[in-house]
Amino acid sequence: MNTATRLALYGAALVAIFGAAFVVAAAVVPDRVARDWTTSAEHTAHAPTTTAPAGAAAPVRGVSIAAGGYALTALAAPNRVGESGELAFTIIGPDARPVTGFATSHDKQLHAIVVATDGSNYRHVHPTMGADGRWSLPWQWPAAGSYRVFADFVPAASDTDITLTSTVTVAGEVAPPAARPVSSTDEVAGYQVTLTGDLTSASTSTVTARITRDGQPVTTLEPYLGAYGHLVALREGDLAYLHVHPEGAAPAGPEQLSGPQVQFATAAPTPGRYLLYFDFKVDGQVHTAEFVLNAAGPAASTPSAPTASPPPAPAPTDAHGGH
Repeated sequence: MNTATRLALYGAALVAIFGAAFVVAAAVVPDRVARDWTTSAEHTAHAPTTTAPAGAAAPVRGVSIAAGGYALTALAAPNRVGESGELAFTIIGPDARPVTGFATSHDKQLHAIVVATDGSNYRHVHPTMGADGRWSLPWQWPAAGSYRVFADFVPAASDTDITLTSTVTVAGEVAPPAARPVSSTDEVAGYQVTLTGDLTSASTSTVTARITRDGQPVTTLEPYLGAYGHLVALREGDLAYLHVHPEGAAPAGPEQLSGPQVQFATAAPTPGRYLLYFDFKVDGQVHTAEFVLNAAGPAASTPSAPTASPPPAPAPTDAHGGH
C-alpha cells in the first residue's frame, strides 16, 4: 500500500471517529440545551447590569428643566420687586403636549418650591391648573435677585416622582447674601424647633424635628398635606433637591393632632452643606423653620494590618542531627 493510500484511509478513520462522537453528543445533550448554553454565555458576557452598586450615591433631582421625558416651559413671572402679576408654567410630556393628568401626592397634584439662590425667601406653594395644563397663582417678589422655582409632581401616566426647575431673575437693588452658618435650631412665631440626626451620602438617614414653645413640647401639630410636617432639603450651591419622606403613620383625619416630634428619612447625593426647610401647622397657621446642616460622606475605610507570615519550617535533619 502506497503512502497516499495510507493517508487517505487514516483521514477517513478520523472523520468516522469525530462523526460518531458528534452523534453521541447530540443524543446525550439535546440541541435545545446546547443553544441555552451558548445563549447564556453570550448574555453573561454582554448584557448590561441595571443594579446600582452598593454604596451608590442618592440620585440628584431638581437641577434641570427636563427629566424622564417631561419638561418645564419658560416661567411667566413679574420682573421687578413689588410688581403684581402671576407665576405660571406648563409641564410638557413625552408626546410634546401639555400634561393635564397628575397623581395626587401629599394632598396636591403639584408642589411648587420657590427660593432665592442664596437660600433666602423660601416659599412652598400650590398653584392651580387650568384646563390647558397651565399652572398659575398670584405672585409678588419680596426682594431682587435670582430665584429657583421647583415643580414637584407625579405624572399619572408614569407614577414616578419628578422634580423640574428653572430660574427667574428679578430686577432691583440686590443686597449681598448673608452668611448662613451651620444651625440645627430655629425660632419661628414663638416656636422653638430643633433638628436632630445626621445627613450622610453613605446611606439613608433619619432626622427628627422637635417643636417646643416656652420650653414645653407642642402636641397640637395639625395635619398638613397629609402629614404632620414636611421637610425640603436643598444642596447649597446648585440647590439640588432632595426627596424627603415623612416617617410614621399618616394622620387618620384632619382633627387628629400629634407632636412634638416629626421624623423624616432622607439621603444626601453628595457630602456638603444643605439648606433644610421644615413646614408645620399649629392653630391653622403654617410655619417654616430653617436649618443648615453638613452632610458627611462614606466613612473612610482603614486598611487592615498585613498578616504576618508564619516562620519558615526548619530544614529536615538526618538521623545524626546534621543538615
